[in-house]
Amino acid sequence: MSEKVNIYEAKTRLSQLVDRAEAGEEIIIARGGRPAARLTAFRPPAIQRKPGRMRGRVRIAPDFDAPLPGDLFDPEK
Repeated sequence: MSEKVNIYEAKTRLSQLVDRAEAGEEIIIARGGRPAARLTAFRPPAIQRKPGRMRGRVRIAPDFDAPLPGDLFDPEK
């Protein structure tokens, strides 16, 4: 949902409008009845993934895909 407010009103209620924008609302600031700016919450850019960043930090056991022992699912144990 978005609300349109004029510049004068935005100046007097800026703190309140910022709180609403942080909560996810979009505020349109108008000059002379025409939209001039949009106030939305700041979202930091996502970290760019780069292949190979974890090289040397992750170890996989040589037998990670070996069959499980047969007695693992024995209900009597």
